[in-house]
Amino acid sequence: MAGGYTGKVLNVDLSNRRVQPEALDEKIYRGFLGGYGLGARVLFSRQRAGVDPLGPENILGFTTGLLAGTPALFGTRFCVVGKSPLTSAWGNAHSGGFFGSYLKFSGYDAVFVSGISDKPVYLFIDNGKAELRDASALWGKDTRETEGLITGELGRNVRMAMIGPSGEKVSLLASVISSDGRAAARCGMGAVMGAKKLKAIVARGKDSLPLADAEEVARLRKKHLAAVMESPMTKDFRNYGTTGYTQFYLENGEVEFKNWAGAWPKDMADVSPFYGEGTAQFNEKNYSCYRCPVGCGARLKAGAGEYKWEAGSRRAEYETLIQFGTLCLNDNAESVAKANDICNRYGIDTISAGGALAFAMECYQNGLITKEDTEGIELTWGNHRAMVAMLEKLVRREGFGAVLADGTRRAAERIGRGSERYAVHAGGQEMPAHDPKGEPAYTALYTADAAPGLHCGGSETYAAATGRFNGKFDAASYAGRGEAHSLGRNFVHVLNATGICLLYFTTWFTLKDVLDNVNAVTGWGIKDTDELLACGERIANIRQAFTAREGLTVADFHMPDRVIGRPPLKTGPTAGRTLDTELMVRDFLKAADWDPAGKPSRNKLLSLGLDDVAAALWPSD
Repeated sequence: MAGGYTGKVLNVDLSNRRVQPEALDEKIYRGFLGGYGLGARVLFSRQRAGVDPLGPENILGFTTGLLAGTPALFGTRFCVVGKSPLTSAWGNAHSGGFFGSYLKFSGYDAVFVSGISDKPVYLFIDNGKAELRDASALWGKDTRETEGLITGELGRNVRMAMIGPSGEKVSLLASVISSDGRAAARCGMGAVMGAKKLKAIVARGKDSLPLADAEEVARLRKKHLAAVMESPMTKDFRNYGTTGYTQFYLENGEVEFKNWAGAWPKDMADVSPFYGEGTAQFNEKNYSCYRCPVGCGARLKAGAGEYKWEAGSRRAEYETLIQFGTLCLNDNAESVAKANDICNRYGIDTISAGGALAFAMECYQNGLITKEDTEGIELTWGNHRAMVAMLEKLVRREGFGAVLADGTRRAAERIGRGSERYAVHAGGQEMPAHDPKGEPAYTALYTADAAPGLHCGGSETYAAATGRFNGKFDAASYAGRGEAHSLGRNFVHVLNATGICLLYFTTWFTLKDVLDNVNAVTGWGIKDTDELLACGERIANIRQAFTAREGLTVADFHMPDRVIGRPPLKTGPTAGRTLDTELMVRDFLKAADWDPAGKPSRNKLLSLGLDDVAAALWPSD
C-alpha cells in the first residue's frame, strides 16, 4: 500500500449495529487521492439515486485528505460527505483541526455510516478496534459539554467529530464540529448525523503513518517552513485569521450588505469592527491545526460585556463576521462573537444561519412577518440584540426560530406572501460571503457545481493566486473564460482531496510543491502535474455525476436576481454591474464537456476511466 494511507476504511451499519473494516484497492486512492474524491467514488458505487437524505440508505462518509496525519505542511483537513438534505444534491463539508489526522492514526482512511440507530450512539475507534457506545447521556449536550464528557471518560488523547443539539433536532443547517472547534459546516451534514442518532465519532491511535520517503518529506517540510516563517503574511494570519482579508474583499466588492440588497458605504459606512484590531480585541491566544506552524485560529477571553461566553471560545472568521455583521447591517462585534459561540456550541452553519436571519429581517421590514410572529423580537436592520435572541431560537428550533432552522428556501415556503423574493440561496443553500459581482469567478462555481452555493470548490481565483501551473497555464490571461474556471476547479479539487488548507496553499505553494509532497509521502512517482490535474478532473466529474443522477440540473441552482446585479446596484464597488450568468455558465460547461443541464458527457467520463459512471448516466448509449 502507498505511504500516507492505512489502506482501510470502516463501514458502519447503525441499524444492525455492525462495524466492518474493508481494504480498498490502491487504484482507488491513486485515482481519487482522498477526501471527497474518495468519498464520491465510494458513494456513487454503493448508493442508489433518490434515497431520502435523512433516511437509512443515505451513506454519511468521514474522509481524510491524502496528506492528513503526515508531516507535509498544511495537510490537515477531513471532509464529511453524503447526499445533502439541504439541496438534495451532492454534499460535502470540510474542516481542519486534528480529527482527520487522528482518524488515520486510529487505523482508517475513512468511515462510511449507513442505517439509523434506535438510540443515540457514538463510534469509538481505538487503534483499529471500533465499537458503538451508548450516547444517551450525551444527547442534548452542546459540543463543548460533549467533548468534556467524552475526554473525561476516555482521556485527552482522543479527537472527535460531533453534533450539538441543532443536529439532534435535524436542523438542515446543522454542522459537524471537531474537538478543536473547527466546523464542517455546509450542506447540512450535521442533520444527517442527527437523523442517524450518531452523536460523535471518536478516534485514538499512534501518532504516525508509513511514509515512502520520510527523509524527503522532512526536507520538503523544512523548505516550505522556512518560506512560511519568513513571510509577513504569517503574522497577519496569526493576528487576524481570515478576517485579514475583509478590507480587501470590501474594496473588491465581495462583501454583501442588507441581505444582498445594500452597498458599502451607503448602507453601512464603518466596517472596521470586522477587520484588523476590530476582530482581535477579544483574542486571548492562538491555536493551530495538526502540525501547522501558523496558528491562525484564536481562542477568546471570557466575554465581559453585554454578551457572555466562556474563555476558550473560538474567534469568528471572515464568513461569520459578514453573515452576522454586514449582511444584517450589524456593526456590533461583540454580538457577532456571541453568535459564533452559539453556533459552535449548538453545531450550526454560521453562513446559513446568518443568511436566514438577514432574510427574516427583510421580511420583517416589508411587513411579511410581525412581532406577533417573532414572539416580540423586533427584527429590524442592525438590531444586534434581536439577532442574537432569534439565533437562540433558531438553534433550538423554538418558536419562529423553527421556521428558519431549515434555511431560507424552506422558510419562504412556510411564510409565503411573496417572501421567496428575499430568500438568497442557490439550490437551497445560503450564499457565502463572496459576491460574484465582485469576483465573477464564483458565478459558475455557485450554480454549476455538484454542491451549489459553496465557495471552496475551485475557481480561477485560486488558480491565479497560486500562479502559473508550472508555467503551463496563466490563469489571469483567461479571466472570465470557461477554460480558467474548469482548470482552476480541477486544481482546487486536488488540494481538497489531498487535505491541504486552501488558505495557506494559495499564499505559499505551487502545484509542483503538491506533487513533490504527494510523491514523497506515497512513493507513486507521478511524473508531472498533469496526472494530479487529471485526478482533480475525475473528482469533479464523479461529484457532478452524483448530482446529475439525482435528476438535478444547473437550472435548479440559479442565483437570485439581486446576487447577479439585476437590477444593478446604484452605489458601491459593484455599482452598475450585472453578470451575464448564462454566458459564463455556458462557457464553463462547454470547457468541462458537460451538457447544458450540467451532466458530464459520456466521452468525458470514459476518458477519465469512469466507465461505470458513464453507463449509469448514459444507459442507452
